[in-house]
Formats: sequence, structure tokens, C-alpha cells
Amino acid sequence: MDRPRFLLDAAQRLRADMVDRLSTLVSRESAPGSLPQLESCADLLADWGQEVLGRPTHRVVIDGLPHLLWPATDQRVLLLGHFDTVFPVGTIRARPFDVRGDVATGPGVCDMKAGIVQMVTALGLVEDTSTVGVLLTCDEETGSGTSRDLIEREARRSGAVLVCEAATPDGQLKVARKGGSVYRVTVSGRAAHAGVEPQRGVNATVEVAHQVLTLGRLGAADSDGTSVTPTVLSAGTTTNTVPERASLAVDVRAWTRDELERVDHAIRGLVPFLPEATLAVHGGINRYPMSAELARPLLEVAQSIARRLGIPRLTGAYAAGASDGNFTAALGVPTLDGLGAVGGGAHAADEYVCLDRMPERTALLAGLVDALSTMERLGPRRVDDIP
Repeated sequence: MDRPRFLLDAAQRLRADMVDRLSTLVSRESAPGSLPQLESCADLLADWGQEVLGRPTHRVVIDGLPHLLWPATDQRVLLLGHFDTVFPVGTIRARPFDVRGDVATGPGVCDMKAGIVQMVTALGLVEDTSTVGVLLTCDEETGSGTSRDLIEREARRSGAVLVCEAATPDGQLKVARKGGSVYRVTVSGRAAHAGVEPQRGVNATVEVAHQVLTLGRLGAADSDGTSVTPTVLSAGTTTNTVPERASLAVDVRAWTRDELERVDHAIRGLVPFLPEATLAVHGGINRYPMSAELARPLLEVAQSIARRLGIPRLTGAYAAGASDGNFTAALGVPTLDGLGAVGGGAHAADEYVCLDRMPERTALLAGLVDALSTMERLGPRRVDDIP
């Protein structure tokens, strides 16, 4: 039996164990910024990682948030993921982990706790993990504010990065991603009595409404182009007061660096519509697009392994959502994304994963790590100072 088929058979025998681990991990909530829950989840994953890698877990705490790192001295491959989810504490009580046939549901099951379970299982099947680094962060869903420097540092000393975010719902890997920006536009007006003398006020709600319409014209007409999306909005204090302040969050996504910079320039150049209103813009470009050119050589290796596994042909998809792979690709490090679970509904109440696809994806990841760990052309990098 050749190596890929051995990996697939082994992963299939571990399916029940993976489902059990997935249930445990999903049930251990990890809401953004909720330190007790993130610490508890980190404790669990630290034990799992140390068990399969046979080396200590480095808990890298930044601004109180626990990120997990298993560095390799000669790091040819970095496996990258995150264990935070978008769901607030208590969601698991309303929507507990559930299995119906070959489908599992629960908060964070697809984004990306099933991918972590597959990663851990695959590492247990890899012949030699001494050149494999692993990084699991806990703030990806809020923009990777504390983990970005850590991600970039580990990527720079790696020959390739494999991101274990979910595949597309039909199982395709992700070779390119849009870049993203986040802004907050703050409007300052002047308060007045809404019924007695509204004319004395400068209405921040009216001003922010004009800005919403202006922002809408900055995006592309088609759904696949640049998106400029007003999201969270707040204004005013009481129903009988002309609002003095308003605040608007804006999400921007684009396929090219030039587009992100065009929109950035336009947002910073917004001007007030109402006389005496003022605007302040905070935020900016969070991550540049992930280029397909860097992923194609890795995709070819994955496709070769998939053929030997006998699984459906893999293609590379372009994904509108961003990931931490955007950071690593922006550094010029070969990066392939979507190596996690096959599923869908991320961030939604109907989030799901296909349990019957977990063994094949686990075998694919293990085979890819095996192959990349021995490919000298990837140019592994060494460091003397391992944290």
C-alpha cells in the first residue's frame, strides 16, 4: 500500500475519535476577548498539540490573550489556524453540538474547530514532525490585532504555510482571498431640543445617513468586485434630542492592493454634507489580498496527493473572505488555504461540517505535510532564538 492510501485508511479508522474531539472542542466556547473561555480552550489544545508533536507548547500571551505555538528549529512547514469563534458566551446552551447522519452542527464547528481537529489528527499520522511548526491564535475573528506580528514572524522562517481554515462547501481549496479594511467614521454635530428648536442643532444622524449613501458608491456594481459595506451604526441619546454624535463601522473587501488603497484614500477624504458637522475617520487597511501565484505550486502538490488518495479532483477557489493567510502571502511566503473541514454556514446559526469528508481531508493534510517537509526547494529557514 502506498503512503497516501495508508494515510486515508488510518484517518478513516480515526473518524469516531475525531467526532468525539470535535464535540469536546465545540462545547468549549471561545468567544472573542472572553479570557476565561479562551484560556480553557487553549488548555485543551495545548495538551492535544503537545501529545502529537512530542514537544512543549509555547503559550504566547499578548495583551492577555493566549496564543499557542509549537516552533520547529528548521521550520519547513507552518500549520496555521485560530480557535476563537464569533459566537458570544452562552451560544452553546442554545445550539449545542449535534450530529445528524454525516453532518455536525454547532457554534464554530466549521470556522474553524473541525479544521483544528483534522490538523491534530493529521500531525499524529505524519512520519516526522520535527520540521513542522504549528500556530493557533485566538483573535483572528477580531482582526488578529495581537497575533499579527507573531504570525508574520513564524511565516518568515517557514518554507510554506498551510492554513487550516474551512474548504469551500464543495471541497475546493482556497488559493486567493480578498484583502480587507476596517474603518470607524465618527460624526460630530450639535445637540438641541428635537421638538422645541431642532433648527439649532446639527443632526449627526442625518449626516451619517448621507455618509452611508456616499460610501455605497465607492464599491463595485457587481457582487464579486470591491465591496464597501456600512455595518454597525449608533447615534443619539434620547428620542427628543437632536443627535450630537454618530458612529459608523465600515467593512471593505477587494481583490487588489490598488483597490484597497483607492477606497482608503476616498474614505479618508470624506467631507461633511451638513454645515458645521465634522467627521473623523479611524482604522485602515487590515490585510492585503492573498495572491493565487503563491498558492499554485502548493496546490499542484495537493492535487497529486489527492489523485493518489482517490478523492475528487481539487481545484483552487477564490474566496471573498480574508484569513491570516493574507498576512503570510503578503510576505511572499508560499501559502495554501482551505485545508480544513468541508462545510459551510460560517458565522451563521446553521454552520455545519461534513463528517464523512473529515478522514480524506485529514489524510490530504498529512500527505501534504509529508511532501513539503522533504522538498528542499521550499527553502527552509533557520533561527537560533526559538521563544
